[in-house]
Amino acid sequence: MISTMSANPEPSRRSIVAGARRFYARIERPFSSISLIGGFVFDAVALTRVDAFWENFWVVVHLVIVTACAIALNFVENKGGNEENPEKLHFWLVNIMQFFFGGIFSTFLVFYFRSGTIGTSWPFLAILAAAFIANERLKKHYARLAFQISLLFLSYYAFAIYLMPILLHDISDTTFVLSGGAALAAIGVVALILRFGTRERFERRTKVGAWLGVLGIFAALNLLYFANLIPPLPLSLKDAGIYDSLAVNSPGHYTVTSQDQGPLGFFRWGDTLLLNTHGQALYAYTAVFSPTAFNTTIVHEWQFYDPAQKGWVTRARVKLPVTGGSDGGWRTFSAVSNITPGPWRVNVLTTNGLLVGRLQFMAVATNTPPQIVTREIN
Repeated sequence: MISTMSANPEPSRRSIVAGARRFYARIERPFSSISLIGGFVFDAVALTRVDAFWENFWVVVHLVIVTACAIALNFVENKGGNEENPEKLHFWLVNIMQFFFGGIFSTFLVFYFRSGTIGTSWPFLAILAAAFIANERLKKHYARLAFQISLLFLSYYAFAIYLMPILLHDISDTTFVLSGGAALAAIGVVALILRFGTRERFERRTKVGAWLGVLGIFAALNLLYFANLIPPLPLSLKDAGIYDSLAVNSPGHYTVTSQDQGPLGFFRWGDTLLLNTHGQALYAYTAVFSPTAFNTTIVHEWQFYDPAQKGWVTRARVKLPVTGGSDGGWRTFSAVSNITPGPWRVNVLTTNGLLVGRLQFMAVATNTPPQIVTREIN
């Protein structure tokens, strides 16, 4: 018997693939928004240590993918591509690059947010947040060489800023300058590939705009760094507090007493500490995370707001060693006596002035003994 059924399933397969592409094109925007939020939540939970191999391997893989997509995208566009047609490679390169750019900036936001203090680091965090949002909202700009180069350079630079100190076991101005040099070298290699691989497009379109974008980002990040407005990754403040007393049980293990702030204490500008002893001393406790084999020094800068001078006056600067490697951070403390009523803050700084964290409190004179809470720090 001779069968009359077709033995060629290829047309059917092509129809299924084409249907899947068209379906994705229809749900692309809501899917992209959901994956954007979901990816950020996942990173916030899953990413633990800035010096962990797999966290940085994750970032490197993302950087390799977006770099490869950017180069391939320009090769395709050089021959005439269509980002709106799901049947074409151009469409998928744009979407893949957008997805992995979102993963990169989500990771950076998590790491830098944990390390920074919002009051001072917000300009740099705002730049990362803007790039994170622009990656979602300005999809068509991926067809513009200047936009691609600028996002790539920002990604390289933000990664180098915290990777270089981990590799060199040093956080300093010199290390930051080397980070900028590494980022410029990386984007220079990409530019050379584009120049020789897509010469007509590279020379004709936005070459000047691409380099203006790179130099603008480079200048902005250097300005923020030397104004002490970039979080000092890879250092981060894991725990901190102001205490009435602190007894050392063993290295890093303390018994502390603090004043009960009540149920609304969390929402205040800082703790309200009652002073009922003349010349009373207070203790600033901090647990600062530092990568393995990254031994450094931090500074507790005690400052009092002087209404007469209308500014913060430094009352004490205490240098403290930090040993790297502890998940919960290296625990240390400083003490200052003769606390006077008024606003106070303790800045936790690197030796070159970068702000790791800040403790704030209001000292109030009283004759009423405060309610004391005792706890163990282990």
